[in-house]
Amino acid sequence: MNLETREILVNGAYIVASILFILGLKMLGRQGTARRGNLLSGVGMLIAIVVTLLDRHIIDYHWIALGLVAGTVIGLACARLIKMTSMPEMVALLNGFGGLASLIVGAAEYFRIRGGTVLPDHPAFTATVIALTILIGGITFTGSVYAFCKLAEWLSGRPILFSGQHVVNGLLVAITVVAGGLYVVTGDPAMQLLAFGAFTLGSLILGWTLVMPIGGGDMPVVISMLNSLSGLAACAAGFVISNNVLIVAGCLVGTSGVILTAIMCKAMNRSLANVLFSGFGAAPAATNAGEPGATVHGELKPISAEDSFAVLEAARQVVIIPGYGMAVSQAQHVVRELAEMLENNGAEVRFAIHPVAGRMPGHMNVLLAEANVPYEQLVEMDAINPLMPSMDVAIVIGANDVVNPAAASDKASPIYGMPIINAHEARTVICLKRGKGTGFSGLENQLFLRPNTRMLYGDAKGSLQGVVAEFKSLAAG
Repeated sequence: MNLETREILVNGAYIVASILFILGLKMLGRQGTARRGNLLSGVGMLIAIVVTLLDRHIIDYHWIALGLVAGTVIGLACARLIKMTSMPEMVALLNGFGGLASLIVGAAEYFRIRGGTVLPDHPAFTATVIALTILIGGITFTGSVYAFCKLAEWLSGRPILFSGQHVVNGLLVAITVVAGGLYVVTGDPAMQLLAFGAFTLGSLILGWTLVMPIGGGDMPVVISMLNSLSGLAACAAGFVISNNVLIVAGCLVGTSGVILTAIMCKAMNRSLANVLFSGFGAAPAATNAGEPGATVHGELKPISAEDSFAVLEAARQVVIIPGYGMAVSQAQHVVRELAEMLENNGAEVRFAIHPVAGRMPGHMNVLLAEANVPYEQLVEMDAINPLMPSMDVAIVIGANDVVNPAAASDKASPIYGMPIINAHEARTVICLKRGKGTGFSGLENQLFLRPNTRMLYGDAKGSLQGVVAEFKSLAAG
């Protein structure tokens, strides 16, 4: 087989793989076709990998085989051992490793060129995409590691701020960009090596310092943004090694991540710049006492599982609003069991899903799907809010900012203007919470002080099991 025919077959296979990626991504947008979409994308990736391994550019399979074995073992271990409640941390880490892989590809190509192994056809272009690959990959890697530490609660969820922080970050960006530009234009090997080291180190530091001032409540946006950056890094790496399918796949991940990031920001009524630089949740905001309805005076009113059962037993319209508290207590299966018992008791049950509930995009959907909650019962925020005044009971499971009335009434609140699920409009609100502290973002929730709100304290799973036990006793009697 001559070289031209081989290139045609390889690129033809890459086109097929790219089409499968696009179709799979489209199918992932609907719950009914998501599994088929995932399978199609997997087949596309298999085609891309096999064709790449058979390409003439592969000269040694030993390290590739070792990488395949190691990756398979790690992937299987993660699939088997990582709990669904730890998916946000897992996604953050995978984003980071994607960025690191791109960084390594860029660095390897630089040292290959430097060692005289290969001479690029377009040196300036190759140097530019190497610099972009390392810059984006480095920021993605360390930024994702920092996000992982916050999500795993190894570090505080509050943003870390210091005087002159934006100036420091601005200087880091300037130094990194200048070093990258110098690397591209200089012809001196020693100067190029120095510039290479400077912008590589700068990108790694930038990833850490750029995520540092972002609060835990903004993690869904951060995860989405880092996912986009990992795709852009892969796309740049595709240009580095002239691999068409890597360019296409990276573009798909990068653009879909950008779209999702925009959706997340819109759901919070905030700009991306505000998310990245405002230090949201750094300190509790003072309420604007002069604003009518801004401050809610009251006290936290606890309720027992037995009394919660009495309220729910009489309810005919119930809405369940899940948040991170459901994830951390692994209560999704008990939630589904409670919903089934309420339906058997004659109630209509809905699940209200806020776009940024949890710690990553779609977090609540994933957990409820794992518990086999019917997809038809999941209702988006815009659809449930008009129905909220007719709800007999709203059960809030660990959600905080997404049901905080301060978003609508308190102009001094950092979340003022953010669209929320209007849980406070239900006749009775039962909030499940581990304690009396603030949520992950550090903001006080005015919903807890409302006269129609009752607090069911304790681990969400245990509290709901207590309510379920009451329903079982009723059925047995």
